[in-house]
Formats: sequence, C-alpha cells, structure tokens
Amino acid sequence: QVQLLESGGGLVQPGGSLRLFCSASGSIYGINAMGWYRQAPGQHRELVAVVTDSGNTTYADSVKGRFTISTDNAEHTVYLQMNSLKPEDTAVYYCNADLVYNSGYGVAESVYWGQGTQVTVSS
Repeated sequence: QVQLLESGGGLVQPGGSLRLFCSASGSIYGINAMGWYRQAPGQHRELVAVVTDSGNTTYADSVKGRFTISTDNAEHTVYLQMNSLKPEDTAVYYCNADLVYNSGYGVAESVYWGQGTQVTVSS
C-alpha cells in the first residue's frame, strides 16, 4: 500500500512563513509528479503547485513569487516553502502524488492524496 504523510501546517501571522512536507511510502518504483492543492471553506480544491519528474514546476498565479515547491526524489518527498503568507492562503493543504508502484498484482500507476494539513494565516 502507498501512503502519503503530510506535516508542517499550523497558525502563522500575515507575512510569516511555513514549510509543508509530504513523504510517500510503500513499494514505489517512481513518481511522475508531486504537488500541493488547497481547499478553503466553501471553495473548490485548487492547485497550488506541482513538480514533475523532469523538474518542471507549475504554480497558481496567486502564489507565484511567494511559494516554492521542491522534491527529494530519493526520499519520495515533496516540500512547499510558503513565504509572505496572506489570510487568503488559509486552507487545508493536500499533498498529491502520481506514482508508479507495486500493487501486489504487478506494476500499477495511480494518483494518491494525503490526509490534509491545516494552514491558518491570521493575526
């Protein structure tokens, strides 16, 4: 079984910083892409940032210049460094991974989600 474990959320004042971590575990052969999404109350889940296995990154316009996504491919871990946080960044942040793994019946590819970590930006 593949699992994604997230950490790093919390309460921070406007202008502050947080760093989110997400690690994938299990019989993983490779990761095609890892990223972060967020969902605020009453809102749809939206893409924050994603990085592919080739190193290409995509950011939501609202976080460009403030957030940085990075990976440790050997550890199957993705990070999200969030700087200059704003109240509108408040949401549950979800890790996402498109990966290739041993399903027990052979090689399989699937998309997994973490359980979510709360980020609250408030004074």
